[in-house]
Amino acid sequence: MKIRSFLLAMMLCALCCVPAHALEYSFDAPEDYLFGQPTSDDTIYEWEDPNVDRSKNAALIAPGFGTPTSYLPGSGEYLTPNLVPGALSGGLVNQVGSANINGGTAGSSVIPGQYPSVSGNVTMTQVPGGSPTDIAQGSTSGGYTEVTDDLYYSNGSLGTLKIPAINLTVKVYQGTDSTALKKGVGHFTNTSIWDGNACFAGHNRGVNNHFGKIHTLEAGDTITLTTALGTRTYAVTSVEKVSVNDSSGTAPTTDNRVTLYTCVMNQPEYRWCVTAIQQG
Repeated sequence: MKIRSFLLAMMLCALCCVPAHALEYSFDAPEDYLFGQPTSDDTIYEWEDPNVDRSKNAALIAPGFGTPTSYLPGSGEYLTPNLVPGALSGGLVNQVGSANINGGTAGSSVIPGQYPSVSGNVTMTQVPGGSPTDIAQGSTSGGYTEVTDDLYYSNGSLGTLKIPAINLTVKVYQGTDSTALKKGVGHFTNTSIWDGNACFAGHNRGVNNHFGKIHTLEAGDTITLTTALGTRTYAVTSVEKVSVNDSSGTAPTTDNRVTLYTCVMNQPEYRWCVTAIQQG
């Protein structure tokens, strides 16, 4: 019994004297895909476009929540339109520029969200008491009917436009500023309202997207203009995408026509221009 106990004690001692390195072990490193990738981003971004205008000149009033343009970058109305480049004397005044797209002629440039100004053989005079955009036009060629007080309806409109092909019936108001376009379609203050070339502008997005489908019109589609002077029906002759600088469509004409303008979605450098000439 003593011998057995001694042998067991010796075996235990031998086990305790085994070199430590014999007990070490290691594991192979796991593959990367076994673990999720880090979600934090410690990158320091220092580059920034130095030419971005971040002043209040470029500040926009965001469109209403849930409106069709609420998710579009750069949409909205200028917070200070009188400070936008090209706006002088507290009004949106166009600067001289040039363009030649789709047969267009040199014209006047406009600020984003506005529309071409008139060009051609005309004379311009400031309307007494009016803003810099309220221009009375006298033409030396073509027909022209000036907007006078007796042409306004009791609701403040100048008439009604109807375009059956796109199921549109909308009132016409003087001017192409945001106030007019919120109520209906705007009439270019520097163009005729009846004889010659009557030009109108409207939104193509948002709540009042009256001209949202005018680019789908086809030759022969009819447009009816009703004013205090009567009712005329016109047939579409062209639908073009023109440069924002191309104002040739607003020039006086010897025939009676209507010209419609609206923005091109996500292409601020262009406008849709629809021309329709009186039938009969």
